Amino acid sequence: MEPFVLKNQSILTIESWCKQFPELIAGFTTKSGGCSIGDYESLNLGFHVNDDGLNVCSNREKVAELLKFPLKSWVGAEQIHDSMLKKVTKADRGKGSNSYDDSFKGTDGFYTDEEGILLTLCFADCVPLFFIAPEKKMIGTAHAGWKGTVGQIAKQMISSWGREGIKPDQIFVAIGPSICDKCYIVDKYVINFVENTLEDGGVLPYNLLNEGQYSLNLRELNRQILHAAGVPDENILVTELCSSCNREEFFSHRRDHGKSGRMLSFIGWKETSDRL
Repeated sequence: MEPFVLKNQSILTIESWCKQFPELIAGFTTKSGGCSIGDYESLNLGFHVNDDGLNVCSNREKVAELLKFPLKSWVGAEQIHDSMLKKVTKADRGKGSNSYDDSFKGTDGFYTDEEGILLTLCFADCVPLFFIAPEKKMIGTAHAGWKGTVGQIAKQMISSWGREGIKPDQIFVAIGPSICDKCYIVDKYVINFVENTLEDGGVLPYNLLNEGQYSLNLRELNRQILHAAGVPDENILVTELCSSCNREEFFSHRRDHGKSGRMLSFIGWKETSDRL
């Protein structure tokens, strides 16, 4: 069953998590329902793609209204395809929410155990990873392109939570809408990094197509990294939604030759006062 379910034209939610934990907001945006135009039509949520900043802010305000999670409580990052994570608190709320300039620099993942903070990251093919450890109220999200994936940002999150006293089998992960293996063709240079990441005996997450060309399944590679880090397979949800195949639903950097908007991953606990 597909874990990411369309709630309206702009929002997909991780349905099983949100049903189990009504105080949780977790999911991914589509490209529909905003006011951006041209290459960014219409719900572009990325500040760094040369879209009109006023349109981006308007789009973000619309998503904030749909989620009933105010923009002033969001955090955002300057994503650099690395594996740096940041634990955030309520004191960080608003950073990167309505401007790229004050976002967290050199950061590709967030986590927190505080309520009232919406962790957000931007995507247009890379793999969004969502994490939750309900017993400890810890949540997180990470941006895993091929560089972040082979840099094992997924494992970094599990290790960071381990230092917080959370065991891998207490962690649940959802792997979100991203480019599929049929659409993601890479060269031997990338595959060399992938091979150095794989555990012995695992199923190869890539296939040779032609000399020097491979199809790469980034979702499967992240799943294997999570499994090797100790997260049980039954704790991992994997989408079938491809950002490149689904032209009407998602932006795709690769499909659109670098001229595209960005979707948003989001996860946060509502504040207690909001649930009374």
